Amino acid sequence: MTLDPADQQLALELDRAHVFHSWSAQGSLKPMVIAGGAGSTVWDFEGHEYLDFSSMLVNTNIGHQHPAVVAAIKEQADVLTTVGPAFANLTRGQAAERILARAGDGFTKVFFTNGGADANENAIRMARLYTGRDKVLSMYRSYHGNTGAAIVATGDWRRIPNEYSRGHAHFFGPFAYRSEFWSASVEEEGERALHHLRRVIQAEGPASIAAILIETVPGTAGVLVPPPGYLAGVRALADEYGIVLIFDEVMAGFGRTGGWFAFQSLAEDGEVVAPDLITFAKGVNSGYVPAGGVIISPAIAEQFDDAVYPGGLTYSGHPLAMAAIVGALDAMESEGIVAHAAHVGADLLAPGLAELAEKHPTIGEVRGLGVFWALDLVADRGTREPLSASGIGALKSDLLARGLLPFTADNRIHVVPPCVVTDDEVARALAIYDEALTAFEKA
Repeated sequence: MTLDPADQQLALELDRAHVFHSWSAQGSLKPMVIAGGAGSTVWDFEGHEYLDFSSMLVNTNIGHQHPAVVAAIKEQADVLTTVGPAFANLTRGQAAERILARAGDGFTKVFFTNGGADANENAIRMARLYTGRDKVLSMYRSYHGNTGAAIVATGDWRRIPNEYSRGHAHFFGPFAYRSEFWSASVEEEGERALHHLRRVIQAEGPASIAAILIETVPGTAGVLVPPPGYLAGVRALADEYGIVLIFDEVMAGFGRTGGWFAFQSLAEDGEVVAPDLITFAKGVNSGYVPAGGVIISPAIAEQFDDAVYPGGLTYSGHPLAMAAIVGALDAMESEGIVAHAAHVGADLLAPGLAELAEKHPTIGEVRGLGVFWALDLVADRGTREPLSASGIGALKSDLLARGLLPFTADNRIHVVPPCVVTDDEVARALAIYDEALTAFEKA
């Protein structure tokens, strides 16, 4: 592809004239223009290259322009570009089969959606219909999407201007570094968080609660890896009170944590804590064509053998999206991409980011697994005061200037490269983080 710098200016002009952006005040925007990408690298029309350590929105798990996925989409386009969801389609069936094979025993059906938000919408609907109850419990530190019930299930500030859906309540999940429970250890944090959840269930009325919806590893909220025993404790509470347990794996699934699903990566002594429903999107086909869905356990799926499920989407299981899923999952399997993500996390990012934390007082805590990490940045290590928005903005600008595309949220830099990132690319990125933090701390 020949790059014409004039196209960069044209792209900006057209964007500012006609495109309405999400989560933004429109007047001051000047978005970066991406002209192309390959693997873990993107570039603009002027030929400047950037290591993509944001994976766009933590979704290009297989990297940019993976040839097997592109080929699968092209091949499907030659056969059948679209089909209604009421019809059977071979590619859709193959995609469901591959997803279920990776979810493990205990799941039998997949309901396809257009993305993660409507996956959570439908999981909530299934839980309500299955239990005959209404209320949904979810964490304050969470993000579940920007549609009716999904945004109200979300715990962060984005929920507040959008609270139009009924029947939601929130609780605090474990976060030892910024504990709500005055915990003195990770173990104590998990125990106290479970006690808190039990009391919220009791106070909200167990007989009114349809579902507990949690991100297995809360992502945008800070890559909050749950302490040992926490997921098992939530599973036990859900079973005790007859509540459907939903794991939102939209961001954490399909290689991001070094396993096919985060709940599998977090197995303790070989014991996997499985939910009743799993929601997914993003990494299932790296966003090449929009797709998401709900993975359903037999008990809930069988509820609708005779009763009509009152939900559907025009593009549920769209053939181009399904082909992208088949292509992505097959390539991830044959190329050992999930195992590679586990290697990158354990052998490169864990020690490399820990070394940065020893060197830079701006880093309060490092946490994560696989290719899913966060640097919790602070103004003062003693008080753990979060770094200011202006400080994060300065670091973000400097990282871009040094050739790295970062993902920032609140007072954090999330280190979230594609699962295909190479050892050399990780080394380059760690050096860039080091240089930017050094410059910031000297300023």
